[in-house]
Amino acid sequence: MSADEGTRLNKFLASCGVGSRRACDALVQDGHVEINGKPVLNPAHRVEPGDFVKVNGKRVQTKQTNTVMFYKPRGYVCSREDELGRDTIYTILPPILQHLHHVGRLDRDSEGLLILTNDGDLSQQLMHPSKLVEKEYIVTANQPVLNEHLDLFLSGVYVEKQRMRAKEVQRLTSRRYRIVLETGLKRQIRQMFLTLGYQVQKLVRIRIGRLILGDFPEGAWRPLDPIEIAALKENPKVRSAAKKAAKKTAKKAAKKTAKTAPGVLPTARPKRGPKEGRKRTPESGRAKGPVSSRPMARKSAKRAPKRKF
Repeated sequence: MSADEGTRLNKFLASCGVGSRRACDALVQDGHVEINGKPVLNPAHRVEPGDFVKVNGKRVQTKQTNTVMFYKPRGYVCSREDELGRDTIYTILPPILQHLHHVGRLDRDSEGLLILTNDGDLSQQLMHPSKLVEKEYIVTANQPVLNEHLDLFLSGVYVEKQRMRAKEVQRLTSRRYRIVLETGLKRQIRQMFLTLGYQVQKLVRIRIGRLILGDFPEGAWRPLDPIEIAALKENPKVRSAAKKAAKKTAKKAAKKTAKTAPGVLPTARPKRGPKEGRKRTPESGRAKGPVSSRPMARKSAKRAPKRKF
């Protein structure tokens, strides 16, 4: 069998809902998987149509790919089982979603947009650091953050010799901030605030890629269509829509998220040439305003006649 035939074993297992590719790699390497009655220890082994695959003695088969968005509430951990006995997201998800795995994590005290899927390729595209998929959050701190500390969020905060930084930071109110990350390290936002002497009182994820949470109800879920799934993998080119949604969220403290319908942010608009009737200066390159077609108004005061001596 050539290397191009069949499906990689870890990808096949992920499509069966066994777990993420990384988790499937561990299952294979630990000897829990067999194909046609023979143990297989290589996650890159190719599975052909008609192969009989078992995990821990039970046959697994490819399931239809499903992807849903879920508003994770506070107080639940992103795990199937918790060694400390805490409630997990799977205790509140219906049985038809139990085979889906979460893409990334939100810690127990955080809430907001979480993607659940059995599509291993999608998980890889959203989580791999090289893809730089944006995640946007609304963060409430216990006290106002100094401007110089907000600058450090952009340049980098060192936590245990590891540099953590945000792509964008925007002050919404005295204690509320809009933060955009491209790579999410464990408890990154909370660690950055704590290192600079602040505590996060509330953290809500409101966007992944171009998919926004909007006013989606807490604890609710719904399947995503192909357009929305594609939007997860793209970053918005127009920032204004996300900023408006974030500002609206900050103004309504009683609400979980902005009163914006969940959906997809617009892509970049086509570039236009310079508008007629606008002057541009080499210093700023910005328009200085419309130029009137009428002559400029003259001063009403007349010059005093020269005095003769």
